[in-house]
Amino acid sequence: MKILLTDDHAVVRQGYASLLAAMLESCEIVEASNGWDSVTLWQQHRPDAVILDINLPDISGMEAARRILQRDPEARILFFSMYDELPMVQQALDTGALGYITKSSSPEVLLEAVRKVLAGQPYVEHDLATRLAMQRNGGLDPRLDGMTQREFEIFVMLARGLTPKSIAEQLCISVKTVSNHSALLKNKLQVASTAELVHLAIQCGVLKLGPSG
Repeated sequence: MKILLTDDHAVVRQGYASLLAAMLESCEIVEASNGWDSVTLWQQHRPDAVILDINLPDISGMEAARRILQRDPEARILFFSMYDELPMVQQALDTGALGYITKSSSPEVLLEAVRKVLAGQPYVEHDLATRLAMQRNGGLDPRLDGMTQREFEIFVMLARGLTPKSIAEQLCISVKTVSNHSALLKNKLQVASTAELVHLAIQCGVLKLGPSG
């Protein structure tokens, strides 16, 4: 059995790699430090499962997941992230990933999630699954309704203060395309400035005040 683990923090990545290797019998862990390496190593090793962080230094985990799933729709992907904002969780799952847990999860939850994903079964951390179910019953915030995955990703990046150049590099698109998306988003969301966009992201639960990882 082979698992590809992608996280840009070496100490964190190596710690989880050791944990998984100890908890899963006959398990080889392949490590990647960024999104591009994750895609490349997936092509080279064709692992049984992929564990992906979202916040990576080049392309995001969601973009890496999309690229992997374009090559193999049956690829088994588990997101493992600090983010617990429901719109982020939903967008990550909408890439076609099988699971999502947060880095605050216990080792037992991580192990259960990995085993489920390896078996081709969906797994979402219990608290997140409950909150998602409640949100679905109440519907999405109307201001986010109808937003495409690419629009949502740019929305989040703009709200977090990334420059158009940085967004373009992470998403492998032109700065002009980012600027066009930005203008269309502001029009769709009826905001006049980036400051208003940030305020909206906080209101919708996409962005939290204070540090995040």
